[in-house]
Amino acid sequence: SDDPDLQSLLFGLLLSMYLVTVLENLLIILATISDSHLHMPMYFLLSILSLVDIGFTSSTIPKALRNIQTQSKVITFAGCISQIYFFVVFGCQENMLLTVMAYDHFVAVCHPLHYVSIMNPRFCLLMTLGSWLISVLGSLPESMTILRLSFCTNREIPHFFCDLSEVVKLACSDTLINNIVVYSAAIILGIFPLTGIVFSYSQIFSSILRISSAEGKYKAFSTCGSHLLVVSLFYGTGLGVYLSSAASPSSRMSLMASVMYTMVTPMLNPFIYSLRNRDIKVALGRVLSKVVTLSERSFA
Repeated sequence: SDDPDLQSLLFGLLLSMYLVTVLENLLIILATISDSHLHMPMYFLLSILSLVDIGFTSSTIPKALRNIQTQSKVITFAGCISQIYFFVVFGCQENMLLTVMAYDHFVAVCHPLHYVSIMNPRFCLLMTLGSWLISVLGSLPESMTILRLSFCTNREIPHFFCDLSEVVKLACSDTLINNIVVYSAAIILGIFPLTGIVFSYSQIFSSILRISSAEGKYKAFSTCGSHLLVVSLFYGTGLGVYLSSAASPSSRMSLMASVMYTMVTPMLNPFIYSLRNRDIKVALGRVLSKVVTLSERSFA
């Protein structure tokens, strides 16, 4: 917006959301590391998800805040490429991590007796490192192919960050290769993980329906409820961005969907997990009490 009053409101809103996102995700990481009761695959993966959410938000929002504060909407070409790369890396990593977490729930519900042997620390670490490797290498072609493009005199991106699709639209040269790379990466890094999540939950729901007691069904559903809500938010808002941009390119609805995708979802993830998980709430309470004690000693 060019309205100074609205810019001040947006700056305050984005800054507060960003600080809340970083703080609550850091608390989740500290809670899972400091509490020995949380040294389990589910909480290890949750701490990695919190780290990814911080990176995902930090790839776009600090630059947007700086642009509002300095009244300058300029970004260098190298800065734009870097922003695209890290945004795609953390977005892909979230895809992969949600798939790994779905598999963790699948093993817990469908093969509870073999859970400890299957989801051992070594296997969890290998899956996490593998997902990072796929995300880091898989995101390179999408950002690097932009280097082959030449751009017109109009280089104004109708977005609050360097969105890959919006940058490609500004090119004067042929974008066929770029589109092929983008759609191929979307299938490999987006559709395949989603297929894995859908398959895992189809098996989970099938196993839950075979449980005779109502209490057993409720316990199984509660185990997967938080993760399923996070998956729905992430993919729902992500699809909203691309559907809204396809229906009405560069519209305000597309920008609002992007805010949901890049800011609101990472901010809500810790609330969803911590409010629905007793162990996380207890661990967070311990971390906060230690922080309060240290702060009181420093002022004493």
